[in-house]
Amino acid sequence: MVKLPPRLALSLMGLACGVSVALALLAQHKFGMEPCPWCILQRMIFIALAVLCPLAAALPAAALRRGLSALAVPLALGGIGAALWQHFVAAKSSSCALTFADKIISFFGADTRWPHVFEVRASCADAAASILGVPFEFWSLALFAVVGIALIYSAVTPDRRA
Repeated sequence: MVKLPPRLALSLMGLACGVSVALALLAQHKFGMEPCPWCILQRMIFIALAVLCPLAAALPAAALRRGLSALAVPLALGGIGAALWQHFVAAKSSSCALTFADKIISFFGADTRWPHVFEVRASCADAAASILGVPFEFWSLALFAVVGIALIYSAVTPDRRA
């Protein structure tokens, strides 16, 4: 089993989160996969993690890195919850307007400031899509799980000194 240094693991997770948002935008703007509120919420969480993971990796003190990693774990868990909710509840509904996801998006005003990135353009049922037979939200869930594991690993692993 390969053990990555926590800083490298965090950097790679930040990159993966950024790439996932770029791929979601590509799917939206080039392939017509319009996002629902839960898709946008997951996108917002990935952006937060894309900032926090490399920031934690760059912190000079191990205690600060470990603390920020621990504080970011709930974001990854929230992403897992959002993906599960999208698949098992919201996608089965004919309308997902004014949900918890909508309230968060509106609270931050992301949909009005950056509509090309954060505007809700479909209902959850209409936004259902799959890649290689796997629902889009399960790909998201898998990445949230891997990022969460990396964050926990970073939070509990002290820096090794030679």
